[in-house]
Amino acid sequence: MLEEICEKLESVQMTALSGVMILLSFIMSTMEIAIPIDPAWISVIISGLPILYEAIERLIERSGITKISSPLLISTALIAALMIGDVFAAGEVAFIMALGEMLEDMTTDRARIGLEKLIKLAPQQGRRIINSEAEIIPLDDIRVNDVLRILPGETIPIDGVIISGTSSVDQSIMTGESLPIDKSVGDEVFGGTINRFGSIDIKATKLNEDSSLQKLIRMVKDAESKKAPMQRIADKWASYLVPLAMIIAIVAYFVTGDIIRAVTVLIVFCPCALVLATPTAIMAAIGQATKHGIIIKSGEALEKMGKTDIVAFDKTGTLTFGKLDVTDVIATSDLNNEDLLKLTASAESRSEHPLGKAITNRATKSAVSLIEVGSFLMQSGKGIKAVVEGREVFCGSEKYLLENGVSINSKSKETIEELRNQGKVSVLTAVDGKHVGIIALSDVIRPASKSMMTSLKDMKTQAVLLTGDNQQTAKYFASRAGIDNIKAELLPEDKVNSIFELQQQGHTVCMIGDGVNDAPALKTADVGIAMGSMGSDIAIDAADIALMNDDISKIPYLKRLANATIKTIKFGISLSLLINFIAIIMSLEGLLTPVTGALVHNGGSFLVIMIAALLYDRNFEEQSDSNKNVNNTTDYIREL
Repeated sequence: MLEEICEKLESVQMTALSGVMILLSFIMSTMEIAIPIDPAWISVIISGLPILYEAIERLIERSGITKISSPLLISTALIAALMIGDVFAAGEVAFIMALGEMLEDMTTDRARIGLEKLIKLAPQQGRRIINSEAEIIPLDDIRVNDVLRILPGETIPIDGVIISGTSSVDQSIMTGESLPIDKSVGDEVFGGTINRFGSIDIKATKLNEDSSLQKLIRMVKDAESKKAPMQRIADKWASYLVPLAMIIAIVAYFVTGDIIRAVTVLIVFCPCALVLATPTAIMAAIGQATKHGIIIKSGEALEKMGKTDIVAFDKTGTLTFGKLDVTDVIATSDLNNEDLLKLTASAESRSEHPLGKAITNRATKSAVSLIEVGSFLMQSGKGIKAVVEGREVFCGSEKYLLENGVSINSKSKETIEELRNQGKVSVLTAVDGKHVGIIALSDVIRPASKSMMTSLKDMKTQAVLLTGDNQQTAKYFASRAGIDNIKAELLPEDKVNSIFELQQQGHTVCMIGDGVNDAPALKTADVGIAMGSMGSDIAIDAADIALMNDDISKIPYLKRLANATIKTIKFGISLSLLINFIAIIMSLEGLLTPVTGALVHNGGSFLVIMIAALLYDRNFEEQSDSNKNVNNTTDYIREL
């Protein structure tokens, strides 16, 4: 009951009312307007009761030194001020602390719904084949060695091995690969991946609880549970401040015999500016980042980003756009390149395969008019056969053309191998039994990748590529981006293990990704950054930071912002402690009363807030050395 009341009192509306009452009390006392009840009493009740409840709760539930917290010090000062009849001082201190806690809560709240979305990806049933008859059964009833049939467009329910049929499987949820993978008899498939084209029969090799998708879900859960929340700065200092404040107040009373001085010491000792230093700087930095299309979910993420010394990148959708495009059109016969594109795109115009769609899209963008297709046949996982203007056209892999009696000369094979080394996939075209050309496709690297890596290196931050793609593709794109450290052909658990190994070596790791398969790695990393525009909802929810415009050139900016935020917080804390120290000396000398001591709090808190606010408008874009000179006090504070 009391806890529910305190939660309502801590709301934004009630905290605002508390602030209005304190302001009204100050105005009335300044104008010497007398009323039966001081409005500051309302602030004491609204803002003071939750602080007192929290202090008592920690004294009861916590052990050792953790019993001593900032709410305990505030509660002591608040009660002491009320005992000597200084309601304004009590209400002002309570309001400032309530404001600080409210700001901190606003910066640390996170929506953790990604795990629920990930669980929804898991199919709930499968089609088991017994004596050539199909029956739909719950996923948990599937046993190892059961034969399951998966139709085109269906999600594969369980890990298994194909025993009949061929298809292309979209396994981006597991590996992040941009292309569906051709699968045939003997190939392994994963639960949660999508069968795109042909009908296949698989033999289950794992139970549901042991499947790759369930393992992915468990990894996200485990990574979330291992992340401890950042301890509040004020609580770290409270274990020292509370005993020290008590000792100084008691000594002041016995030496001077003045209870007012003792209470004033307790009031000025309250870490109001200290409490505000962190959340106000973080809120200013989060506001600054939002203007640049970056959503930061917590202050902890900023703190960790400032300490990051290794940034791990996923490839598809992160370093690249995650969309296939035609990169090379190579005619190997009498056809010219435009005719080759026209013929191939016409044949592929009825294809649902991503490669075929990409070729057709390129022809459309190039204003190449397509030819009507007479007949069309698609062989899942291999290629297509079409009749175009009376000619028989085959488009597909080298193996597919060979199976249909089309020979490939050595020069074309060398070209195919060269394209493969560049991370490209080739579609071969044959007309009436003769190989006529090659069309190569590839994901497209983001133009900002190279310069971004250079900026990170200038800040002594390393980069590593973690991708599910094959080694050749990974090497090609890593070289284009300027990344030397590469780990390829990784499943989600491999990415997690790679990040964990780096952390074990003492590194603070930031992971940047966009896919469902990146969610465990984003959770495991000290800081997770998701591509907010094209990234999956699960990846975005798993991350601490989201790039809403998918602009990875903002990563160096984000690093500089995080560094400046940490410096600003440290400066604010140092300044608040200095103000407290001066106020304590003045209190012991009798130069401050509880009311003037509370006003000193206001001044110190205001100064800390103003310093933090400078983060909001500061330019964190990369600057030349000539623009980094600091000439005056304001520039010095900004440079922090």
